[in-house]
Amino acid sequence: MKFIKNISYKNIAYLFSCAIFFVLTSCEEDLTKSKGLQSKNFPSTIIYDAKIVQRDSGFISMKALAPIIEKYELIDSPYTVARKGINIEFFDKKKPKVPGRITAKYARIFEYKKFYEAKGDVRITTNEGQRFAMQSIFWDQKKQRIFTRDTVFVTMEDGSTLIGANGMTAKDDFSEYTFYKNSGNFSTKKLAESKK
Repeated sequence: MKFIKNISYKNIAYLFSCAIFFVLTSCEEDLTKSKGLQSKNFPSTIIYDAKIVQRDSGFISMKALAPIIEKYELIDSPYTVARKGINIEFFDKKKPKVPGRITAKYARIFEYKKFYEAKGDVRITTNEGQRFAMQSIFWDQKKQRIFTRDTVFVTMEDGSTLIGANGMTAKDDFSEYTFYKNSGNFSTKKLAESKK
């Protein structure tokens, strides 16, 4: 009788340890499955103190500086992000010695879509000397259009100012633009020249 009790306790202990083993391994599998779903949400490349130069047929078209750039390439819509700000100089072949500039506290680039966004104290200076200030701006490179719905403050090269209260759209080279709900002060000389 003692022998049977001894065996039954051993069997119960054995069955209990098997059950714990299977519970733990099934939990581990569930954890790895759930981590597998999230595992793509991390940067595949990180560049610190990034200095990027883009060329077009040997001509430098852009220079970019950023404290950190992260590339997310393992997801369905890959993108590159500069979370700690970016400073870009862009060059026009007509005026290669006078670059335009864009600075922002945050930028994200969807490379396949050719779509760019910049946020946080966005400042743009064209190579013509016009200065734009807003909180966010978007660039659709395929359509060659820049747009924002934020209030835009513009200072022209002659010192006149313009405020687009409901944003603007523009060609990406700033050769023409449209502001919404404008106000500002303009040089009367400039207005007279534009009417001619």
